[in-house]
Amino acid sequence: MRESILRRDFLRLGAAGVVGASPSGWLLPRVALAAEGRAERPRSCIMLHMQGGMSQHHTFTVPELKAENAQVDTAVPGVKFCEYFPKLGARMNDICLIRGMSTGNSVHERARVLMHTGYNPNGTVGYPSVGNVASAELGPPDAELPNFVSVYAGADGLGSGPLHRNAPAYLGPKHAPVPVTDPARGIENLKTALGAGEFDEAAALLAEFEAPAQAARPSAAAAAHLANYKKALQLLRSDKMKAFDLDREPLRTRDAYGKTQFGKSLLLARRLVEAGVPFVEVTLDGWDDHGGAVNNIKRRAAYLDPTISLLIDDLKVRGLFDSTLVVMMSEFGRTPQLRDSGYNQTLGAGHYATAWTTWMAGCGVRGGTVVGKVDAKGGEVTDRPVNAQEFLATICRALRIDFRKEYLSKEGRPMTFLGPKAEPVKEAF
Repeated sequence: MRESILRRDFLRLGAAGVVGASPSGWLLPRVALAAEGRAERPRSCIMLHMQGGMSQHHTFTVPELKAENAQVDTAVPGVKFCEYFPKLGARMNDICLIRGMSTGNSVHERARVLMHTGYNPNGTVGYPSVGNVASAELGPPDAELPNFVSVYAGADGLGSGPLHRNAPAYLGPKHAPVPVTDPARGIENLKTALGAGEFDEAAALLAEFEAPAQAARPSAAAAAHLANYKKALQLLRSDKMKAFDLDREPLRTRDAYGKTQFGKSLLLARRLVEAGVPFVEVTLDGWDDHGGAVNNIKRRAAYLDPTISLLIDDLKVRGLFDSTLVVMMSEFGRTPQLRDSGYNQTLGAGHYATAWTTWMAGCGVRGGTVVGKVDAKGGEVTDRPVNAQEFLATICRALRIDFRKEYLSKEGRPMTFLGPKAEPVKEAF
């Protein structure tokens, strides 16, 4: 049964031009290997971060009262999405929809910290983001590629402040993400004007001077500099850097993902997890839809719906879906209908952290599942609320990360990623 499903998905993507007969012949053996259930891959995550506040009413939780858009049936009877997301609706059997998100924090920067770390920022103690933890727990210490890559997928709409910064806190600077500001260009500034031999001599001389100084007078800033410098050297010398080169993909594959920066970001994310990167965060900014969300989301969905659906299919035929968690999330949702007009008073206009929607797929998550219910207005969770720590604990369980593992801060204080009361959403498995 599993083998026939994989073959069907392979044929579907082949017809779309995403996969074909590669010169090296690597793809078909990989599909066959996945069908036989052999050689389980390390787990990884692609987090789709919709920065600014994605309206649940115009995406995956359409309210019964005063909806601004029609609904479309999904692959799961009784579960409906907004009409703008028919392709993702057709893949609802792969998706665990969390409709009961409720955190109470509706301030952009603070809510982004909460949804990434599980804690509201307090100004005294810093906490790592889930990507930093995945880097520490899933990434090989000697990996040639980064263990955490943060990809900027552009901005489409009203910005909401600076991009979220995934600070590694007590995990140390080596687990900070490597940023990619343009997926079409990969990691920039990794070319040297010197020859390989001259460059290696200069790098060795610099290390000879810096290492004793850091040992004699250690500082966090110097440690971060050294960690980033070593990471840059490793990337510069690695043949695996080709994973960042989208031009190595067949033209038909690039065309299938599309010309948008978001589509290119998803293609890069797939290439990176395929090459062994444990955590890739793709951030699309511009979701701060004050004044109403309907027109903005209709425009965005024109490329979001097909490309995210394609990513799911692509991961499947490459034997990566069972080991790769795809997460679509935001820092909060948008307001339910309050009045018929007025700034922040229309559907999807203001910040709203009482009830909104995220979803996960792949990596052992139970597809075709809806966690939580909301009222007819879409403004209150009536069954099974999920907070930020539960959301992150669910990601950790899918990735097989022990979120209660103790680390030591630089002051020698024992720290855990999530608090003692954090529990995964059991309905998701």
